[in-house]
Amino acid sequence: MDLELLVGIFPQVLLDGILLGFMYALIALGYTMVYGVLEFINFAHSEIFIVGAFVGVEILLGLKSAGVLDSVPWVLVLLLILVAGMLASGVLAVSVERIAYRPLRHAPRLIPLISAIGVSFFLQDAIRLFESIWRNAFNLVYPTLDVLNHRYDLTATVDVPLKSLVVIVAALLMLWGLWALVNRTKIGTAIRAVAEDQAAASLMGINVNRIISLTFLIGGAMGGAAGVLFGVQYGLINPYTGFIPGLKAFTAAVLGGIGNIPGAMVGGLVLGLLEAFAASYLSLLTGGAFGAEYKDIFAFSALILILIFRPKGLLGEVVRERA
Repeated sequence: MDLELLVGIFPQVLLDGILLGFMYALIALGYTMVYGVLEFINFAHSEIFIVGAFVGVEILLGLKSAGVLDSVPWVLVLLLILVAGMLASGVLAVSVERIAYRPLRHAPRLIPLISAIGVSFFLQDAIRLFESIWRNAFNLVYPTLDVLNHRYDLTATVDVPLKSLVVIVAALLMLWGLWALVNRTKIGTAIRAVAEDQAAASLMGINVNRIISLTFLIGGAMGGAAGVLFGVQYGLINPYTGFIPGLKAFTAAVLGGIGNIPGAMVGGLVLGLLEAFAASYLSLLTGGAFGAEYKDIFAFSALILILIFRPKGLLGEVVRERA
């Protein structure tokens, strides 16, 4: 075992884990927001996330075909695709709630869960159909913004591209903004009231349906932003790209404490770091017996152990109190 190599790659592995963790955390917010209000897992959130990525790539491809992509400041381009991705995914999430979930709100829990899985498959095929008709392809590559590939040297052995820094800063700002919205505003108070007791909130003059739709809008918008940032960071997307990150984000939400906004961030970071360290160190520590392909086994095994000893997650599950 090369101890010098293990120590030498540590900063880069740590950076990669933090980046991946923030990506999971952003996606996990959609699960957390909906579960905190309805105690319902929106398994279609993976596709809502990837819709944001597709909206972003379509805008970039449109700007590129018009010949103006390189002439517009990269900050404005990034803001444009972020806002468009958030808007599209947020509206889609609200539409899904209104059509597929609201009629089943008082049904046994298994029924809306099956509906969510059905919506997930429907959206996957709808994206594939649209892109196949529109572009005759559904594996799309994000056009490169050259400035985002500029690398900054952090140490003699570690450098970081600008796009990774953008992802981390954007994730921190959105996580802070969501926390402030929920805990420091009247809208947030209404969301927490509906999460606590829908009947009592209705008697206090709160429009419960509107607040639930707003919750889906916010969660979907966070997913759309994550989709755009995912596309910018990793480049290649297709209609099925959202499944694995969505599954990992759901795992991160459970790990941190489902329904808990800070828990989504903590769970995402823990899962991202576990994956990054497993992918980089397993082969070195086992003499090549286990490689990066086993990182998911390692991460989920750690999740199982944590939940055995702390079933409500690292920061605790947030659910309604019942009399």
